[in-house]
Amino acid sequence: MSTLMSWFHVNSTAELLWVLFGFLAQAMFTARFLIQWLASEKARKSVVPVAFWYFSLLGGVMLLAYAIHRRDPVFILGQALGVVIYLRNLWLIRNDSVSGGN
Repeated sequence: MSTLMSWFHVNSTAELLWVLFGFLAQAMFTARFLIQWLASEKARKSVVPVAFWYFSLLGGVMLLAYAIHRRDPVFILGQALGVVIYLRNLWLIRNDSVSGGN
């Protein structure tokens, strides 16, 4: 455990858990590109599946939590704006499906 903490430059188990949470958050955020790529390959054209926005939102919220914990104002601003955009896209998709796509 000590070697892992040294490698990640942390001084406590709590900080190590936050760093691991940050890696998980980044993995969720990165998964959205894999989902989009696979969906596009399957459709043989560029598409953005709804799952892309859900992974964006989940990864963005997790990264925002990590940024807040780290007290990084640049990271906080970037992730907060992203979260608003992901929510808006999901809201537009929901409204479109409720109205029947008109």
